[in-house]
Amino acid sequence: MLIYQNKTVIVTGAGNGIGSVIAAHYAKLGATVSLWDRDEHALRKMQELLEKDGGNVFIKVIDITSPENIADAINEVHQSCGRIDILINNAGLGRSSSPYDLSVADWDYVINTNLRGTFLCAREAAKVMRINHKGAIVNIASTRALMSEPDTEAYAASKGGILALTHALAVSLGPDHITVNAISPGWIETGDYEKLKESDHKQHPSGRVGKPDDIARACLYLTDPANDFITGINLVIDGGMTRKMIYEE
Repeated sequence: MLIYQNKTVIVTGAGNGIGSVIAAHYAKLGATVSLWDRDEHALRKMQELLEKDGGNVFIKVIDITSPENIADAINEVHQSCGRIDILINNAGLGRSSSPYDLSVADWDYVINTNLRGTFLCAREAAKVMRINHKGAIVNIASTRALMSEPDTEAYAASKGGILALTHALAVSLGPDHITVNAISPGWIETGDYEKLKESDHKQHPSGRVGKPDDIARACLYLTDPANDFITGINLVIDGGMTRKMIYEE
């Protein structure tokens, strides 16, 4: 059943990993999907793959640290499709460095990509969504917004900012019937799943490590028009890891 037929979906960071799987799910369900990424080679591979399966997709090579790039890309989608129904803000990156050594340039690059880029994409897409008085935005955050490993300050700050941005946008955009929600993935394996060890799975209360499909299905749930009562939430998808107490022996 093509439940997203006649819907236009933008997925940022769609060249690889979680973003590519999210895009594939929407394309399979009939949506017109605009794939955004800075990696042109990866985008073209995804486009070829999805079109081979009958998907209606087009690509945009973009740097989401550039406000001008974002505004132009949103305008291009609007002109091509006449509408924007769903935005999945998935693009993001990190820089691992001791807080004693983390450069201002690296800090700014992570914040400008993950947090500012998410805001700008949401703002520009919402300008189009409100024309039709409806839309759905999902921001991909991380459980790193809630808990940390050492030397991840810039990444954690950016993802924590996304959670705050999400509920702020949900309130501001609510009058235009635009829902805004966040998903915080835990360990989502984007490499060779079969190479994971049994101990990797057992440390999760769910009994397994996550897959990109787990995040894609959550996106479909949060952007289903029937679920327009759900807005401003952070959906943690981590196999229960953030609820598991760990004691050192």
